[in-house]
Amino acid sequence: MSSRPLPEDLAAALKELPLFPLQHAVLFPGVLLPLHVFEPRYVRMVRDVLETHRSLSVVLVPDPDANLGERPPIASVAGVGTIVEHMDLPGGRYNLVLLGRARVRLEELPFVPPYRRATATLLASEPREVPAVELAALHGAASAFAATLQHRDGGVKLRLPAGATAGVLADACAHQLILDSRQRQRVLETLDARERVRIVTEVLTIQRATLAPTSDKPN
Repeated sequence: MSSRPLPEDLAAALKELPLFPLQHAVLFPGVLLPLHVFEPRYVRMVRDVLETHRSLSVVLVPDPDANLGERPPIASVAGVGTIVEHMDLPGGRYNLVLLGRARVRLEELPFVPPYRRATATLLASEPREVPAVELAALHGAASAFAATLQHRDGGVKLRLPAGATAGVLADACAHQLILDSRQRQRVLETLDARERVRIVTEVLTIQRATLAPTSDKPN
């Protein structure tokens, strides 16, 4: 948990944080996540947050077969983000861009229609020192897997923040390159920065070994 003072807008939001449960999306701090909102309950949620603190939580539904029309179990750790861009679309729909602000632990509140809410507690990444060799391994795994995706699908361009801390770098790699949402959730829940670097490096190495053409696979 964090003892840092909360920005005023987040402090207001975390008391009764609107939840947007999704099966394949994980929101990391510092990343931009585009969303298309069309269900009436979430259209209402977006209207509410735009009129107040502009923040909501994207929370993973771990079961890929869950019925999102009901209230399936959700992860207890999620990302909280602030709407930084929104576009009103015909039919009351929205296109949004969320900026991830923080990791939070959720304690869901009693359901009040039309959407779910939770009390959220800020979680701080543990700024453990990461040896240069381990950061180099992460860079190498990320670059190699991005090249594999480029070879297969085209249009993939890895963008890493300049001068980022090890934890932020791991988050950026996970957001852009880890394919399985449950693995991204694992990274989100790992507060130790060095362990986060290790996990992302391992997952990207395995993904490349699985997807790379035979001639490109490491010996």
